[in-house]
Amino acid sequence: MTLTAPHGHRGAPRVAGAAPPGSPGPGDAARSRRRRRYRHLGRRALLAAAAAVVVLASVFPVYWMVTTSFLPAVDITAPTPTFHPVGGTLDHYREVFTRGAFLTSLRNSLVVTLTVVALALVLACLAAVAVARLEFRGRRPFLLAVIIVQMVPAEALVVSLFRVLDGWQLVNTILGLVLVYLVFVLPFTIWTLRGFVAGVPIELEEAAMVDGCSRLRAFLSVTFPLMAPGLVATGVFGFIQAWNEFTFALVLLNRPDSQTLPLWLQSFNEGAKGTDWGGVMAGSTLMAVPVIVFFLLVQSRIGDGLAAGAVKG
Repeated sequence: MTLTAPHGHRGAPRVAGAAPPGSPGPGDAARSRRRRRYRHLGRRALLAAAAAVVVLASVFPVYWMVTTSFLPAVDITAPTPTFHPVGGTLDHYREVFTRGAFLTSLRNSLVVTLTVVALALVLACLAAVAVARLEFRGRRPFLLAVIIVQMVPAEALVVSLFRVLDGWQLVNTILGLVLVYLVFVLPFTIWTLRGFVAGVPIELEEAAMVDGCSRLRAFLSVTFPLMAPGLVATGVFGFIQAWNEFTFALVLLNRPDSQTLPLWLQSFNEGAKGTDWGGVMAGSTLMAVPVIVFFLLVQSRIGDGLAAGAVKG
């Protein structure tokens, strides 16, 4: 007995439960999964390559600075670059400690930077709490003024600040430089800490006050610990800005006993003789050490600080 297709249909009879003609089979589904996996791996490879390029572009200048600081002067000025300090020398580092007042400049930079960071965090914390928690007349204009101050180029105020400090007898003093740096660090610090304070629910302070805490103790016990990441993030910004600043230090300080490290570093520019690049690289490497140490001390909090104040319940 032979099977024939129903009238009006061509081809072999279809068995019950079989997939309709043209539908994807198990092999097609496996190939589709492989294609999706390959595309995913390709995207990850491209992202990894882009990240590697960014990291290399960021790290290479630092590597070149450190490497050059160990090379002899002949290799530094040679037409063919040297990418490794094998067979290098410590002469440039010896020169750093014998040229000018390196230790005095280091002390001045540390005093100025740490004082600016401490004052900025204290004052900005109080101001941030006021604008985030209190309603008072002039609150919005104050916040607007904070933003506007950050937009003003610092170089446009050099002459005015010099005349003001000269009238106060604060030129060539550490205190005068601290005041100038504080003026430019505070606006960013206030604006950043305001976001951290606003991110902490006020109900937490109110609950602490219901339990018998004063407003000050509720702030110190509840809000302040949650602001710690923000304090660290803004402190790092203030430290780097005050440590590396050059323009105002150049204008306000002209005595060797009051200069900071960026001013001391320009002593390696010997005018008509050219620039002692080995000394510049060695001095720059030593200047970077305090920043690295400060970063390592607070790096566990920086990631949380950049997350803009999430609150754990």
